[in-house]
Amino acid sequence: MLNKIRNYKFPYIVYNFFNKKKLQHNIPLYKKFGINKRYFSSISSKDFFALPSDERKVNLSKLLETEFYQKLTPENQNSVLGFEDKGFLVLRNFLTEETADKINQEIEKLLAEGTIKFRYGGKLMFVIHHSEIIKNIGNDKQLLDFLSILMEGQAKLFQSINFINGSQQKTHSDSIHMTTYPLGGLLGVWIALEDVDETNGALHYIPESHKLPYFLNSDYDNEGSAFKIGKKSYKAYEEFLEEKVKELGLKKEIFRAKKGDLLIWHANILHGGEPHLDKSKTRKSLVYHYFDENSVCYHEVTQRPALFEL
Repeated sequence: MLNKIRNYKFPYIVYNFFNKKKLQHNIPLYKKFGINKRYFSSISSKDFFALPSDERKVNLSKLLETEFYQKLTPENQNSVLGFEDKGFLVLRNFLTEETADKINQEIEKLLAEGTIKFRYGGKLMFVIHHSEIIKNIGNDKQLLDFLSILMEGQAKLFQSINFINGSQQKTHSDSIHMTTYPLGGLLGVWIALEDVDETNGALHYIPESHKLPYFLNSDYDNEGSAFKIGKKSYKAYEEFLEEKVKELGLKKEIFRAKKGDLLIWHANILHGGEPHLDKSKTRKSLVYHYFDENSVCYHEVTQRPALFEL
């Protein structure tokens, strides 16, 4: 019964109505782009179909001038230069082992106190609301300036997710969950809080897959109607994408990370989590997601505008 209710847009609209403060960022943007929507209305890529899809392009000269870039090692600088072509970059030793250990200790403390709890099958959501160290790392001004140029927008920290074990999530693009108009107004930042390899659920990604079209509801017949969201399960999206990867002959790469390594990925790069084979090991990690403040932000699958909780 609950699942049937969730297929209707009305409960989401009612919930949105009472969360104006978390949704008001979209009001001037709807006006800017000529979208006839109230802040609480449902929204999806269908609403932007007739609008131009501007391509975002990294301003390399501005990127090289940032303090963040200039402080990087030559190896890490070289990785940054490959972002636009590959769709991701890796910064080795971004955090010291000491800082990573402090984060792990804080997570253990917050779990023991009951301040944070696992949701969605093993995720610790929005620890930035309870941890100064995690919040400060994600909101570092030099990092935000750097990310803003990478996304050709104004980066704003949207959420954090902590993991104790690997997500084991199938290959996907974040843009099916955290969608923007114009497209591409999102970046993911993943930090290893311990060594990660194939045994404990390493991340995988498909280089250059960000250059593919953004696969959204219409691509797997999941647009829904005026009153209901799409009826297909998320598994249908995963199966659609799996077939697309096979059809195009795309090859994934495994990210073998050392404690403190950081990965930044493009809004549309295909990525996921490998099986967590050794159950005696953990896979502690921290993820930040950043939206572009100048973009309309929403969730394509559920057709809900994104709530900014910060």
